[in-house]
Amino acid sequence: MIPDTTDKIPAAGGEPSSPAVAVSAVRAGLKGRCPRCGEGRLFAGFLKVRPGCETCGLDFSTIQTGDGPASFIMQIAGFVVGFSALVVEIKYHPPMWLHLIVWLPLVVVLSLALMRPGRGLMIGLQYRNQSAPSTAARSSSPDPLRSTGEDL
Repeated sequence: MIPDTTDKIPAAGGEPSSPAVAVSAVRAGLKGRCPRCGEGRLFAGFLKVRPGCETCGLDFSTIQTGDGPASFIMQIAGFVVGFSALVVEIKYHPPMWLHLIVWLPLVVVLSLALMRPGRGLMIGLQYRNQSAPSTAARSSSPDPLRSTGEDL
């Protein structure tokens, strides 16, 4: 279990914050709450991030998680379901149709159940580690891998 050491963590981006209102950005992200105040909702829909926090006014538009949460969750769900299917196959030798009936819905449910907390976790980690938006997103070059000299 990760200890909640919010009293020792300064607010991100030099924002003023007192120890009384400081929250763990990781814990707030997992709960789908604002990483700064822990009160406002982070999501407008299932995975759509709100434009900002209605409680403290933190702008969520600069936070970009991309495909990070999905790739981690696919690996986690794939390992859990794959390992479980392997153990069941070795121990009980069920028919293939039973594997399909059990494991395919399980991987879908597991992936959907972990997607929202995973995305909230990535947002909380970006806020806690004071991550800036990527330079590729700000580049005026049509090819983000090629620098035009303006970005430097």
